[in-house]
Amino acid sequence: QVQLVESGGGLVQAGGSLRLSCAASGRTFSRYAMGWFRQAPGKEREFVAAISKFGGNTYYADSVKGRFTISRLNAKNTVYLEMNNLKPEDTAVYYCAADGQLGEILRNYRYLGIWGQGTLVTVSS
Repeated sequence: QVQLVESGGGLVQAGGSLRLSCAASGRTFSRYAMGWFRQAPGKEREFVAAISKFGGNTYYADSVKGRFTISRLNAKNTVYLEMNNLKPEDTAVYYCAADGQLGEILRNYRYLGIWGQGTLVTVSS
């Protein structure tokens, strides 16, 4: 089973950009589909983006479509979330998650068992 560590969060002004990274341990990274989720204060965790095991398929929440891009580099055991044109409502703790099935990442976050510790993104207006 992989272990995940996110990085790249921080404080940015509205309209700015950030790139989050999620580094996975182990040599089986390509066996996992990956997803990004976020949780704002007082709100439920929500899906942001997902990517298939070899990057051929990507999926996005409507709220981030056209602004965020998920990608992965299996040679570096890392998945990325490029975030552009950030808005104050993007403020949240961002988590990456892994699962052997892309469908499970898309279905419901409650069924996922592999998570990173999260990285905080704050967007000021």
